[in-house]
Amino acid sequence: MRDFNNYKKRKANRTRRAKFIALLVLFFGVFVLVFIIFDGLNVRQLISESSKAGSLGMVSGKVMIKNQLIKFNPVSGPILNPLMGLSPWATIKVSEQPHTLVYADLSWRDFEPLEGVFDFDTFEKKQQLARWRQEGKRIVFRFVVDFPGSESHVDIPDWLFEKINRDGEFYDNAYGKGFSPNYSNPIFMKYHNLAIKALGNRYGKDPSIAFIELGSLGHWGEWHVSSELEQPPSEEVRDQYVYDYKDAFPDTFLLMRRPFSIAKKLNLGLFNDQTGFLEGTNLWLEWIENGGAYLPGEENTLVPMPEAWKTAPIGGEQVTNISNEDLYDRYLPTTITLLTESHATFIGPGGPYEVLQGSPLQSGIDQVLSTIGYRLSVVQVEMPFVVHNSKEIQIKFSLRNDGIAPFYYDWPVQVYLFNGKGELLSFYPMQMDIRKILPNQVYNIDFILPMGNFGSGKYTIGLAILDPITNLPGIELANENLREDLIQEVGTFEIKR
Repeated sequence: MRDFNNYKKRKANRTRRAKFIALLVLFFGVFVLVFIIFDGLNVRQLISESSKAGSLGMVSGKVMIKNQLIKFNPVSGPILNPLMGLSPWATIKVSEQPHTLVYADLSWRDFEPLEGVFDFDTFEKKQQLARWRQEGKRIVFRFVVDFPGSESHVDIPDWLFEKINRDGEFYDNAYGKGFSPNYSNPIFMKYHNLAIKALGNRYGKDPSIAFIELGSLGHWGEWHVSSELEQPPSEEVRDQYVYDYKDAFPDTFLLMRRPFSIAKKLNLGLFNDQTGFLEGTNLWLEWIENGGAYLPGEENTLVPMPEAWKTAPIGGEQVTNISNEDLYDRYLPTTITLLTESHATFIGPGGPYEVLQGSPLQSGIDQVLSTIGYRLSVVQVEMPFVVHNSKEIQIKFSLRNDGIAPFYYDWPVQVYLFNGKGELLSFYPMQMDIRKILPNQVYNIDFILPMGNFGSGKYTIGLAILDPITNLPGIELANENLREDLIQEVGTFEIKR
């Protein structure tokens, strides 16, 4: 009988413990459900269930309620962002496709009609630079001394043509007609240095000049001439032309047509003026991957630069002898593959800027514009739900780049604090180098947000990348719930004093 009574007592104890545990589980479930429902943003908020100290906000010696982990959904489709995308001719009146870049070239003949007299006004009016600056667009620039044309002509100034004693060759070939100067002529090189220096004095600190393609040598500034002509000069001479640009534009990205050893040495970008052309682009990619020959006797002048795209931009003109229908429809997969393997940031000059919006080619154009360049987004943010008496809180940001290239300029990043009414209370610079967010990698950074004397209530955190020209948010992140002012709201917390 005593054993039976003990058995009943043990059974009753087990029942009470089971009920107690069930109540605890039910309480915790309700607790989790309340915080999941309590979602001021249209994003998923998850409560960390770890009982470790790391899952509790430890700030200024205070222990806060467990953090919330806010995850964000990326958006698809093209995004119109600066310093990437299409770069149509700067002389156009209308572009049917959106763009943030334009391409402007300048012949030496037009630039310096008289020795030492540089005609900036005509160049800027012809290329509509005032218009593009007003519209917030940036310029890809190239200086050219030899434009093949339909008639015999000279693209260097007449005074220089006489000073070098007409040193060069007139040509009439498959490229067209024109004059190829002797690039090794010391007088020619001297005045080239002065011309580029004048350009640097005018535009070297101009933030609207995005990228400079090193022209100067060869037909169209592409560093090649027709095979029957005197070929470009030796590497030593060619490098002097590069240093002219580097000295004049020390803070602007410079791009070369081929992966020359000087390009690798100076960390320059590259451009491909056969963008979209399978054979030509594959040869160019072969040079970038393995190097190769440039001129007879210079077998190793082209050097491998397979990771050049990580620190300097890649761009180039859309091939002119393949139709938009082929590039953006019939052979669209090939176009996208070539651009992806090139890590292209921009296409220009040329491009589908004359194709009407909504045409049968629009889907292919959108796919290309969704591929090239950078595509930055917020992946997740970890921050507290509730703050009590802490002087500061820690916010953990995770960002991602789903593009095929980085963002190449060191633009500032800013964190914003809004009150419950959506009014801006304060903003703070975040020490973050967005150039390091490489494609297909997650970039993590911690930020300490001071609480100051903010009172009890709900607050929202925002994040934005600023355009140095306007000092306003300038890059659209590839996330849902983006505000019209390009500030991405990343989470809401409550202060309880």
